[in-house]
Amino acid sequence: MTQFISLITLVIPDYDAALAFYVDVLGFTLLEDTRLSETKRWVRVAPPGSQETALLLAKASDEHQLAAIGHQTGGRVAFFLQTDDFERDYEKMHANGVTFLEGPRRESYGQVVVFQDPFGNKWDLLELT
Repeated sequence: MTQFISLITLVIPDYDAALAFYVDVLGFTLLEDTRLSETKRWVRVAPPGSQETALLLAKASDEHQLAAIGHQTGGRVAFFLQTDDFERDYEKMHANGVTFLEGPRRESYGQVVVFQDPFGNKWDLLELT
C-alpha cells in the first residue's frame, strides 16, 4: 500500500494575492485554478519539481477563518521548503523581496533560514546535508 499527503490547506485572505506571492515571488507552479462559485475557487500550487504534495490555497470565508490566517500553527514554523541549492534559492527569494525573520544559519542537519509569507505564515527554507 502507498499513501502520501496530497494537499495541505493554507487559509489565505485573497486568491490573487496568494498567487502573486507563491507563483510570482517564490516560483511555485500553478497546478489548478478552478472557479467553483462567485466567491470560491479550487487553487493548487506546488514548488517546482514537487511530485506529491501541494498547497490548497483556501480563501477565508468568515471571521473565524480570517482570524486564523498566519496563526494556523500557533506561531511555529508551518512549512518546510526543502531545496537542492540553498544559496540559489535564498538569493532569488531575497531579490524578490521575501521577508526573512533571521539570517541563514548552519545546523547539524543542514542550512536553514526562516521566512514569512505576506499573510504571517512562517516557513523554513532548508537544504539538508
